Amino acid sequence: MASETYGIEKLGFKNIGKIFRNLTPQELVEHELRLGEGCIGPNGALMVDTGKFTGRSPKDKFIVDEPSSTENIWWGNVNQKIKPEVFETLKHRVTEFLSGKDLYMFDGFTGADKKYQMPIRILTKKPWHAMFVRNMFLRPTEAELENFTPEFTILNAAMYFEKEYKELGLNSEVFIIFNLAQKFAIIGGTQYGGEMKKGIFSVMNYLLPLKKVMSMHCSANVGKKGDVALFFGLSGTGKTTLSTDPERALIGDDEHGWSDDGVFNLEGGCYAKVIDLDPAKEPDIYNAIRFESILENVVYDAKRKVDYKDKSKTENTRVSYPLHLIPNSKIPSVAGHPKNIIFLTCDAFGVLPPVARLTPEQASYHFLSGYTAKVAGTERGVTEPQATFSTCFGAAFMTLRPKVYADLLAEKVHKHKVKAYLVNTGWTGGAYGVGKRMNLPDTRKIITAILNGEIGESEWQHDSVFGFEIPLHVGGVDTAILNPRNTWADHHAFDQTRIKLAKMFIENFKKYADDNPTLAAVGPVVTE
Repeated sequence: MASETYGIEKLGFKNIGKIFRNLTPQELVEHELRLGEGCIGPNGALMVDTGKFTGRSPKDKFIVDEPSSTENIWWGNVNQKIKPEVFETLKHRVTEFLSGKDLYMFDGFTGADKKYQMPIRILTKKPWHAMFVRNMFLRPTEAELENFTPEFTILNAAMYFEKEYKELGLNSEVFIIFNLAQKFAIIGGTQYGGEMKKGIFSVMNYLLPLKKVMSMHCSANVGKKGDVALFFGLSGTGKTTLSTDPERALIGDDEHGWSDDGVFNLEGGCYAKVIDLDPAKEPDIYNAIRFESILENVVYDAKRKVDYKDKSKTENTRVSYPLHLIPNSKIPSVAGHPKNIIFLTCDAFGVLPPVARLTPEQASYHFLSGYTAKVAGTERGVTEPQATFSTCFGAAFMTLRPKVYADLLAEKVHKHKVKAYLVNTGWTGGAYGVGKRMNLPDTRKIITAILNGEIGESEWQHDSVFGFEIPLHVGGVDTAILNPRNTWADHHAFDQTRIKLAKMFIENFKKYADDNPTLAAVGPVVTE
Protein backbone atom coordinates (compact mmCIF):
# COMPACT_ATOMS: atom_id res chain seq x y z
CA MET A 1 0.00 0.00 0.00
CA ALA A 2 1.36 3.38 -1.01
CA SER A 3 0.43 4.96 2.33
CA GLU A 4 2.72 2.52 4.16
CA THR A 5 5.84 3.31 2.11
CA TYR A 6 5.81 7.03 2.98
CA GLY A 7 7.17 7.82 -0.47
CA ILE A 8 10.52 6.03 -0.04
CA GLU A 9 10.05 4.18 -3.32
CA LYS A 10 11.31 7.43 -4.90
CA LEU A 11 14.74 6.64 -3.42
CA GLY A 12 15.13 3.69 -5.76
CA PHE A 13 14.04 0.66 -3.74
CA LYS A 14 13.12 -2.37 -5.88
CA ASN A 15 10.69 -3.53 -3.26
CA ILE A 16 9.95 -2.35 0.24
CA GLY A 17 9.69 -4.39 3.40
CA LYS A 18 7.82 -3.28 6.49
CA ILE A 19 8.43 0.30 7.57
CA PHE A 20 8.39 0.90 11.33
CA ARG A 21 7.83 4.64 11.57
CA ASN A 22 8.50 6.65 14.75
CA LEU A 23 8.11 3.78 17.17
CA THR A 24 7.99 4.54 20.88
CA PRO A 25 11.09 3.87 23.01
CA GLN A 26 9.33 0.84 24.48
CA GLU A 27 8.66 -0.60 21.04
CA LEU A 28 12.20 0.12 19.84
CA VAL A 29 13.75 -1.59 22.87
CA GLU A 30 11.55 -4.65 22.25
CA HIS A 31 12.79 -4.82 18.64
CA GLU A 32 16.41 -4.30 19.72
CA LEU A 33 16.29 -7.10 22.28
CA ARG A 34 14.52 -9.46 19.90
CA LEU A 35 17.18 -8.83 17.26
CA GLY A 36 20.01 -9.21 19.78
CA GLU A 37 21.35 -5.69 19.23
CA GLY A 38 21.89 -4.88 22.88
CA CYS A 39 20.87 -5.53 26.47
CA ILE A 40 19.28 -3.64 29.32
CA GLY A 41 21.68 -1.84 31.66
CA PRO A 42 21.49 0.69 34.49
CA ASN A 43 17.94 1.88 35.30
CA GLY A 44 16.58 0.52 32.03
CA ALA A 45 19.15 2.13 29.72
CA LEU A 46 19.93 0.20 26.54
CA MET A 47 23.56 -0.89 26.13
CA VAL A 48 24.94 -1.48 22.62
CA ASP A 49 28.28 -1.96 20.91
CA THR A 50 29.00 -0.09 17.68
CA GLY A 51 31.31 -2.76 16.28
CA LYS A 52 34.65 -1.98 14.68
CA PHE A 53 34.05 1.77 14.64
CA THR A 54 33.68 3.45 18.03
CA GLY A 55 33.96 6.96 16.58
CA ARG A 56 33.47 8.85 13.36
CA SER A 57 35.37 8.01 10.16
CA PRO A 58 36.35 11.46 8.84
CA LYS A 59 38.48 10.06 6.00
CA ASP A 60 35.39 8.33 4.62
CA LYS A 61 33.15 11.42 4.52
CA PHE A 62 32.46 12.98 1.10
CA ILE A 63 30.28 15.65 -0.49
CA VAL A 64 29.05 15.33 -4.05
CA ASP A 65 30.69 17.89 -6.33
CA GLU A 66 27.66 19.36 -8.09
CA PRO A 67 26.86 22.82 -9.55
CA SER A 68 24.41 24.13 -6.94
CA SER A 69 26.85 23.91 -4.00
CA THR A 70 30.40 23.50 -5.27
CA GLU A 71 31.28 27.23 -5.18
CA ASN A 72 30.26 27.54 -1.53
CA ILE A 73 31.94 24.48 -0.04
CA TRP A 74 35.26 24.56 1.79
CA TRP A 75 36.88 21.76 -0.20
CA GLY A 76 39.89 19.93 1.22
CA ASN A 77 40.68 17.20 3.73
CA VAL A 78 37.46 17.82 5.68
CA ASN A 79 35.07 18.12 2.74
CA GLN A 80 36.30 15.70 0.11
CA LYS A 81 34.87 15.78 -3.40
CA ILE A 82 33.15 12.82 -4.98
CA LYS A 83 31.66 12.60 -8.46
CA PRO A 84 27.87 12.51 -8.91
CA GLU A 85 28.09 9.23 -10.85
CA VAL A 86 29.89 7.53 -7.96
CA PHE A 87 27.16 8.70 -5.60
CA GLU A 88 24.49 7.32 -7.93
CA THR A 89 26.28 3.97 -8.13
CA LEU A 90 26.49 3.68 -4.35
CA LYS A 91 22.93 4.91 -3.87
CA HIS A 92 21.74 2.17 -6.22
CA ARG A 93 23.77 -0.50 -4.43
CA VAL A 94 22.60 0.60 -0.99
CA THR A 95 18.91 0.69 -1.92
CA GLU A 96 19.30 -2.71 -3.59
CA PHE A 97 20.96 -4.04 -0.41
CA LEU A 98 18.09 -2.76 1.76
CA SER A 99 15.28 -3.65 -0.65
CA GLY A 100 12.75 -6.04 0.83
CA LYS A 101 14.15 -5.63 4.35
CA ASP A 102 12.24 -4.22 7.29
CA LEU A 103 13.38 -0.65 7.98
CA TYR A 104 13.04 1.79 10.84
CA MET A 105 12.07 5.35 10.02
CA PHE A 106 12.47 8.46 12.14
CA ASP A 107 10.67 11.57 10.94
CA GLY A 108 11.48 14.63 13.01
CA PHE A 109 13.22 17.99 13.04
CA THR A 110 16.53 19.73 13.52
CA GLY A 111 16.40 23.28 14.89
CA ALA A 112 14.30 24.30 17.90
CA ASP A 113 13.56 27.73 16.39
CA LYS A 114 10.55 27.21 14.13
CA LYS A 115 11.85 29.89 11.73
CA TYR A 116 14.89 27.80 10.88
CA GLN A 117 13.63 24.31 11.66
CA MET A 118 14.20 21.61 9.03
CA PRO A 119 12.16 18.39 8.71
CA ILE A 120 14.49 15.39 8.44
CA ARG A 121 14.00 11.70 7.74
CA ILE A 122 16.40 8.95 8.76
CA LEU A 123 15.98 5.38 7.53
CA THR A 124 17.93 2.59 9.21
CA LYS A 125 18.06 -1.19 9.34
CA LYS A 126 18.89 -1.22 13.05
CA PRO A 127 16.23 -0.23 15.59
CA TRP A 128 18.87 1.11 17.99
CA HIS A 129 19.92 3.58 15.28
CA ALA A 130 16.30 4.74 15.10
CA MET A 131 16.26 5.11 18.88
CA PHE A 132 19.56 7.03 18.75
CA VAL A 133 18.23 9.62 16.29
CA ARG A 134 14.97 9.78 18.24
CA ASN A 135 17.08 10.81 21.22
CA MET A 136 19.25 13.26 19.32
CA PHE A 137 16.75 15.17 17.20
CA LEU A 138 13.46 16.94 17.84
CA ARG A 139 10.55 14.56 18.14
CA PRO A 140 7.36 15.51 16.24
CA THR A 141 3.79 15.57 17.50
CA GLU A 142 1.17 13.32 15.94
CA ALA A 143 -0.25 16.35 14.15
CA GLU A 144 3.18 17.24 12.70
CA LEU A 145 3.55 13.70 11.35
CA GLU A 146 0.28 13.79 9.40
CA ASN A 147 1.57 15.92 6.52
CA PHE A 148 5.28 15.45 7.10
CA THR A 149 7.59 16.14 4.16
CA PRO A 150 11.33 15.73 4.80
CA GLU A 151 13.75 18.35 3.51
CA PHE A 152 16.75 16.10 4.07
CA THR A 153 17.00 12.30 4.22
CA ILE A 154 19.71 9.96 5.46
CA LEU A 155 19.69 6.31 4.41
CA ASN A 156 21.84 4.32 6.83
CA ALA A 157 23.03 0.94 5.49
CA ALA A 158 25.47 0.25 8.31
CA MET A 159 25.99 -3.38 7.34
CA TYR A 160 26.73 -2.71 3.66
CA PHE A 161 30.46 -2.74 2.86
CA GLU A 162 31.65 -1.51 -0.53
CA LYS A 163 34.13 -4.08 -1.84
CA GLU A 164 34.98 -2.07 -4.97
CA TYR A 165 35.90 1.03 -3.01
CA LYS A 166 39.25 1.54 -4.73
CA GLU A 167 37.65 1.54 -8.17
CA LEU A 168 35.11 4.11 -6.95
CA GLY A 169 37.75 6.41 -5.47
CA LEU A 170 36.81 5.77 -1.83
CA ASN A 171 39.33 5.32 0.96
CA SER A 172 37.80 2.16 2.44
CA GLU A 173 34.68 -0.01 2.48
CA VAL A 174 33.08 2.72 4.61
CA PHE A 175 31.38 5.81 3.18
CA ILE A 176 29.35 8.76 4.42
CA ILE A 177 28.28 10.80 1.38
CA PHE A 178 26.13 13.94 1.17
CA ASN A 179 24.35 15.18 -1.93
CA LEU A 180 23.21 18.71 -1.12
CA ALA A 181 21.34 19.10 -4.39
CA GLN A 182 19.30 15.95 -3.80
CA LYS A 183 19.01 16.68 -0.05
CA PHE A 184 20.03 13.10 0.54
CA ALA A 185 22.87 11.22 2.23
CA ILE A 186 23.95 7.58 2.37
CA ILE A 187 25.97 5.78 5.03
CA GLY A 188 27.61 2.39 4.64
CA GLY A 189 30.07 0.21 6.53
CA THR A 190 29.90 1.81 10.00
CA GLN A 191 27.49 1.27 12.86
CA TYR A 192 28.63 4.37 14.77
CA GLY A 193 25.49 6.43 15.40
CA GLY A 194 27.36 9.71 15.63
CA GLU A 195 27.71 9.77 11.83
CA MET A 196 23.98 10.55 11.56
CA LYS A 197 24.08 13.22 14.25
CA LYS A 198 27.13 14.99 12.86
CA GLY A 199 25.90 14.47 9.31
CA ILE A 200 22.82 16.59 9.92
CA PHE A 201 25.01 19.14 11.72
CA SER A 202 27.25 19.38 8.65
CA VAL A 203 24.17 20.03 6.51
CA MET A 204 22.95 22.77 8.86
CA ASN A 205 26.45 24.26 8.86
CA TYR A 206 25.94 24.68 5.12
CA LEU A 207 22.37 25.97 5.13
CA LEU A 208 22.16 28.29 8.14
CA PRO A 209 25.07 30.69 7.43
CA LEU A 210 23.69 31.24 3.94
CA LYS A 211 20.64 32.66 5.78
CA LYS A 212 22.94 34.81 7.97
CA VAL A 213 22.37 32.50 10.95
CA MET A 214 25.50 31.45 12.86
CA SER A 215 25.84 27.67 13.25
CA MET A 216 28.05 26.64 16.15
CA HIS A 217 29.73 23.57 17.64
CA CYS A 218 29.10 24.59 21.23
CA SER A 219 26.98 23.93 24.29
CA ALA A 220 24.70 26.57 25.79
CA ASN A 221 22.85 27.33 28.99
CA VAL A 222 20.84 30.20 30.42
CA GLY A 223 20.61 31.72 33.89
CA LYS A 224 17.52 32.70 35.85
CA LYS A 225 17.84 36.27 34.56
CA GLY A 226 17.90 35.13 30.93
CA ASP A 227 21.67 35.50 30.53
CA VAL A 228 22.88 33.03 27.90
CA ALA A 229 26.37 31.50 27.83
CA LEU A 230 28.03 29.60 24.97
CA PHE A 231 30.75 27.00 25.56
CA PHE A 232 32.93 26.23 22.53
CA GLY A 233 35.38 23.35 22.68
CA LEU A 234 36.58 20.17 21.05
CA SER A 235 35.90 16.69 22.39
CA GLY A 236 37.19 16.20 25.92
CA THR A 237 37.42 19.88 26.86
CA GLY A 238 34.29 19.90 29.03
CA LYS A 239 31.46 21.35 26.89
CA THR A 240 28.83 18.94 28.18
CA THR A 241 30.14 18.80 31.75
CA LEU A 242 30.43 22.55 32.29
CA SER A 243 27.20 23.56 30.56
CA THR A 244 25.19 21.00 32.56
CA ASP A 245 24.81 23.19 35.65
CA PRO A 246 22.08 22.68 38.28
CA GLU A 247 21.89 26.47 38.74
CA ARG A 248 21.27 27.17 35.05
CA ALA A 249 18.91 25.73 32.44
CA LEU A 250 20.58 23.64 29.74
CA ILE A 251 19.72 24.75 26.21
CA GLY A 252 21.86 22.05 24.59
CA ASP A 253 25.23 20.35 24.84
CA ASP A 254 26.70 20.40 21.34
CA GLU A 255 25.08 22.14 18.36
CA HIS A 256 23.37 25.52 18.16
CA GLY A 257 22.25 28.29 15.86
CA TRP A 258 22.40 32.03 16.59
CA SER A 259 19.90 34.12 14.67
CA ASP A 260 18.75 37.74 14.94
CA ASP A 261 16.35 36.52 17.64
CA GLY A 262 18.84 34.63 19.79
CA VAL A 263 20.26 31.16 20.34
CA PHE A 264 18.52 27.86 19.60
CA ASN A 265 19.46 24.20 19.89
CA LEU A 266 19.74 22.22 16.68
CA GLU A 267 19.05 18.98 18.57
CA GLY A 268 16.60 17.38 20.96
CA GLY A 269 19.08 15.44 23.05
CA CYS A 270 22.62 15.09 24.36
CA TYR A 271 25.53 12.81 23.48
CA ALA A 272 27.87 12.78 26.46
CA LYS A 273 31.17 11.02 27.05
CA VAL A 274 30.98 8.62 29.98
CA ILE A 275 34.60 7.56 30.35
CA ASP A 276 35.51 8.04 34.04
CA LEU A 277 31.96 9.27 34.71
CA ASP A 278 31.66 10.28 38.37
CA PRO A 279 28.14 10.71 39.82
CA ALA A 280 29.46 13.21 42.37
CA LYS A 281 31.03 15.46 39.72
CA GLU A 282 28.48 15.01 36.93
CA PRO A 283 25.20 14.05 38.66
CA ASP A 284 22.86 15.22 35.90
CA ILE A 285 24.58 13.15 33.21
CA TYR A 286 24.84 10.13 35.53
CA ASN A 287 21.15 10.35 36.43
CA ALA A 288 20.17 10.64 32.75
CA ILE A 289 21.38 7.06 32.24
CA ARG A 290 18.00 5.37 32.46
CA PHE A 291 15.19 4.20 30.21
CA GLU A 292 15.28 6.00 26.82
CA SER A 293 19.06 6.53 26.99
CA ILE A 294 21.59 4.41 25.08
CA LEU A 295 25.04 3.54 26.43
CA GLU A 296 27.63 2.82 23.74
CA ASN A 297 30.66 0.55 24.03
CA VAL A 298 30.79 0.47 27.82
CA VAL A 299 32.23 -2.50 29.73
CA TYR A 300 29.94 -4.26 32.20
CA ASP A 301 29.92 -7.42 34.30
CA ALA A 302 27.53 -10.38 34.39
CA LYS A 303 25.13 -8.39 36.54
CA ARG A 304 25.16 -5.53 34.00
CA LYS A 305 27.06 -3.21 36.33
CA VAL A 306 29.02 -0.73 34.21
CA ASP A 307 32.68 0.04 34.83
CA TYR A 308 32.93 3.61 33.54
CA LYS A 309 36.70 3.63 34.03
CA ASP A 310 37.28 0.68 31.69
CA LYS A 311 38.74 1.89 28.37
CA SER A 312 39.36 -1.55 26.89
CA LYS A 313 36.75 -1.07 24.13
CA THR A 314 37.37 2.62 23.56
CA GLU A 315 37.97 5.90 25.35
CA ASN A 316 34.98 7.23 23.41
CA THR A 317 32.30 5.53 25.53
CA ARG A 318 29.11 7.58 25.32
CA VAL A 319 25.49 7.95 26.31
CA SER A 320 22.74 9.51 24.22
CA TYR A 321 19.57 10.72 25.90
CA PRO A 322 16.67 13.08 25.13
CA LEU A 323 16.99 16.53 26.65
CA HIS A 324 14.01 16.02 28.95
CA LEU A 325 16.05 13.53 31.00
CA ILE A 326 18.02 16.53 32.30
CA PRO A 327 15.66 18.01 34.93
CA ASN A 328 16.96 21.55 34.49
CA SER A 329 16.74 21.75 30.71
CA LYS A 330 15.06 24.49 28.69
CA ILE A 331 12.33 23.13 26.43
CA PRO A 332 11.69 24.48 23.85
CA SER A 333 15.45 24.99 23.56
CA VAL A 334 15.49 28.62 22.52
CA ALA A 335 16.82 31.67 24.38
CA GLY A 336 18.07 35.21 23.85
CA HIS A 337 21.45 36.51 22.73
CA PRO A 338 24.59 35.38 24.61
CA LYS A 339 26.13 37.55 27.29
CA ASN A 340 29.30 35.45 27.55
CA ILE A 341 31.26 33.18 25.23
CA ILE A 342 33.71 30.71 26.74
CA PHE A 343 36.34 28.97 24.63
CA LEU A 344 37.36 25.73 26.34
CA THR A 345 40.80 24.28 25.68
CA CYS A 346 42.54 21.26 27.16
CA ASP A 347 46.12 22.55 27.15
CA ALA A 348 48.38 19.55 27.72
CA PHE A 349 51.44 21.81 27.60
CA GLY A 350 50.31 23.38 30.88
CA VAL A 351 51.10 26.99 29.91
CA LEU A 352 47.67 28.53 29.33
CA PRO A 353 46.00 30.05 32.41
CA PRO A 354 42.83 28.63 33.99
CA VAL A 355 41.03 31.69 32.60
CA ALA A 356 41.91 34.67 30.42
CA ARG A 357 39.86 37.63 29.17
CA LEU A 358 39.80 38.21 25.41
CA THR A 359 39.13 41.30 23.33
CA PRO A 360 36.57 40.85 20.51
CA GLU A 361 39.44 40.55 18.02
CA GLN A 362 41.21 37.96 20.18
CA ALA A 363 37.92 36.07 20.40
CA SER A 364 37.83 35.85 16.59
CA TYR A 365 41.48 34.75 16.57
CA HIS A 366 40.90 31.94 19.08
CA PHE A 367 37.66 30.93 17.37
CA LEU A 368 39.48 30.45 14.08
CA SER A 369 42.40 28.71 15.83
CA GLY A 370 40.25 26.22 17.78
CA TYR A 371 43.15 25.01 19.94
CA THR A 372 43.31 21.98 22.20
CA ALA A 373 45.92 19.23 22.65
CA LYS A 374 46.08 15.46 22.35
CA VAL A 375 47.93 13.66 25.08
CA ALA A 376 50.02 10.50 25.13
CA GLY A 377 48.03 7.31 25.12
CA THR A 378 44.91 8.58 23.37
CA GLU A 379 46.12 7.67 19.89
CA ARG A 380 48.76 5.34 18.53
CA GLY A 381 52.06 7.14 18.05
CA VAL A 382 51.27 10.02 20.40
CA THR A 383 54.09 10.00 22.95
CA GLU A 384 54.03 13.66 24.03
CA PRO A 385 51.44 16.44 23.91
CA GLN A 386 50.42 17.39 20.39
CA ALA A 387 48.77 20.70 19.59
CA THR A 388 45.52 20.32 17.69
CA PHE A 389 43.94 23.25 15.88
CA SER A 390 40.39 22.68 14.67
CA THR A 391 38.87 25.62 12.80
CA CYS A 392 35.91 27.17 14.63
CA PHE A 393 36.23 24.45 17.29
CA GLY A 394 34.68 22.00 14.84
CA ALA A 395 36.53 21.82 11.53
CA ALA A 396 35.27 18.29 10.88
CA PHE A 397 31.71 19.64 10.51
CA MET A 398 32.32 23.01 8.85
CA THR A 399 30.99 22.87 5.30
CA LEU A 400 31.64 26.49 4.30
CA ARG A 401 34.89 28.46 4.35
CA PRO A 402 36.14 29.44 7.83
CA LYS A 403 35.81 33.17 7.12
CA VAL A 404 32.03 32.79 6.76
CA TYR A 405 31.67 31.54 10.35
CA ALA A 406 34.32 33.90 11.75
CA ASP A 407 32.69 36.97 10.19
CA LEU A 408 29.27 35.97 11.52
CA LEU A 409 30.67 35.50 15.02
CA ALA A 410 32.52 38.83 14.96
CA GLU A 411 29.40 40.63 13.74
CA LYS A 412 27.24 39.17 16.51
CA VAL A 413 29.83 39.67 19.27
CA HIS A 414 30.11 43.33 18.29
CA LYS A 415 26.38 43.91 17.90
CA HIS A 416 25.41 42.31 21.21
CA LYS A 417 28.52 43.39 23.18
CA VAL A 418 29.36 39.80 24.15
CA LYS A 419 32.25 39.14 26.53
CA ALA A 420 34.70 36.38 25.66
CA TYR A 421 37.00 34.22 27.79
CA LEU A 422 39.51 31.44 27.26
CA VAL A 423 39.27 28.67 29.90
CA ASN A 424 41.92 25.96 30.18
CA THR A 425 40.55 22.64 31.45
CA GLY A 426 43.87 20.90 30.75
CA TRP A 427 47.11 20.82 32.71
CA THR A 428 48.74 23.07 35.31
CA GLY A 429 52.08 22.94 37.11
CA GLY A 430 53.78 21.33 34.12
CA ALA A 431 52.96 19.57 30.90
CA TYR A 432 51.12 16.27 30.71
CA GLY A 433 53.15 13.67 32.60
CA VAL A 434 54.60 16.25 35.00
CA GLY A 435 51.78 18.58 35.98
CA LYS A 436 48.24 17.69 36.95
CA ARG A 437 44.81 18.21 35.41
CA MET A 438 42.91 21.35 36.36
CA ASN A 439 40.65 20.76 39.33
CA LEU A 440 37.03 20.57 38.08
CA PRO A 441 35.59 22.36 41.16
CA ASP A 442 38.03 25.26 40.51
CA THR A 443 36.97 25.40 36.86
CA ARG A 444 33.33 25.48 37.93
CA LYS A 445 34.06 28.40 40.30
CA ILE A 446 35.76 30.25 37.45
CA ILE A 447 32.80 29.64 35.15
CA THR A 448 30.43 30.85 37.88
CA ALA A 449 32.51 34.02 38.35
CA ILE A 450 32.32 34.69 34.61
CA LEU A 451 28.59 34.12 34.42
CA ASN A 452 27.63 36.18 37.46
CA GLY A 453 30.01 38.99 36.49
CA GLU A 454 32.20 38.77 39.61
CA ILE A 455 35.30 38.10 37.52
CA GLY A 456 35.05 41.61 36.11
CA GLU A 457 35.79 43.00 39.57
CA SER A 458 39.28 41.50 39.55
CA GLU A 459 42.51 43.27 38.74
CA TRP A 460 44.05 41.97 35.52
CA GLN A 461 47.56 41.20 34.35
CA HIS A 462 48.61 41.39 30.68
CA ASP A 463 50.28 38.29 29.24
CA SER A 464 53.29 39.44 27.22
CA VAL A 465 53.25 36.45 24.85
CA PHE A 466 49.59 35.64 24.22
CA GLY A 467 48.31 39.18 24.71
CA PHE A 468 45.23 38.28 26.76
CA GLU A 469 44.56 39.35 30.35
CA ILE A 470 44.76 37.08 33.40
CA PRO A 471 42.74 37.84 36.58
CA LEU A 472 44.69 38.26 39.81
CA HIS A 473 41.88 36.79 41.90
CA VAL A 474 38.72 34.73 41.45
CA GLY A 475 36.43 34.02 44.39
CA GLY A 476 37.14 30.68 46.04
CA VAL A 477 40.11 29.84 43.78
CA ASP A 478 43.71 29.77 45.00
CA THR A 479 45.31 32.86 43.46
CA ALA A 480 48.57 30.94 42.98
CA ILE A 481 47.11 28.89 40.13
CA LEU A 482 45.72 31.82 38.11
CA ASN A 483 49.12 32.66 36.61
CA PRO A 484 50.40 29.34 35.21
CA ARG A 485 54.05 30.38 35.50
CA ASN A 486 53.68 30.37 39.29
CA THR A 487 52.63 26.70 39.26
CA TRP A 488 55.79 25.46 37.52
CA ALA A 489 58.82 24.55 39.63
CA ASP A 490 61.08 25.40 36.69
CA HIS A 491 60.20 28.89 35.42
CA HIS A 492 62.70 28.71 32.55
CA ALA A 493 61.05 25.49 31.33
CA PHE A 494 57.66 27.24 31.50
CA ASP A 495 58.93 30.17 29.44
CA GLN A 496 60.38 27.89 26.79
CA THR A 497 57.21 25.76 26.60
CA ARG A 498 55.00 28.84 26.35
CA ILE A 499 57.08 30.13 23.44
CA LYS A 500 56.86 26.69 21.80
CA LEU A 501 53.06 26.75 21.97
CA ALA A 502 52.90 30.38 20.84
CA LYS A 503 54.91 29.52 17.73
CA MET A 504 52.44 26.71 16.97
CA PHE A 505 49.57 29.22 17.14
CA ILE A 506 51.43 31.62 14.83
CA GLU A 507 52.26 28.90 12.32
CA ASN A 508 48.71 27.55 12.31
CA PHE A 509 47.17 30.99 11.75
CA LYS A 510 49.16 31.62 8.58
CA LYS A 511 46.48 29.83 6.57
CA TYR A 512 43.89 32.40 7.71
CA ALA A 513 46.11 35.49 7.48
CA ASP A 514 45.18 36.50 3.91
CA ASP A 515 41.45 36.46 4.67
CA ASN A 516 41.90 37.98 8.14
CA PRO A 517 44.92 40.35 8.05
CA THR A 518 43.93 42.36 11.12
CA LEU A 519 43.43 39.28 13.30
CA ALA A 520 46.95 37.95 12.81
CA ALA A 521 48.19 41.03 14.70
CA VAL A 522 46.27 40.11 17.88
CA GLY A 523 47.77 36.62 18.16
CA PRO A 524 50.79 35.58 20.24
CA VAL A 525 54.01 37.56 19.93
CA VAL A 526 57.41 35.86 20.15
CA THR A 527 60.33 38.30 20.32
CA GLU A 528 63.27 35.87 20.40
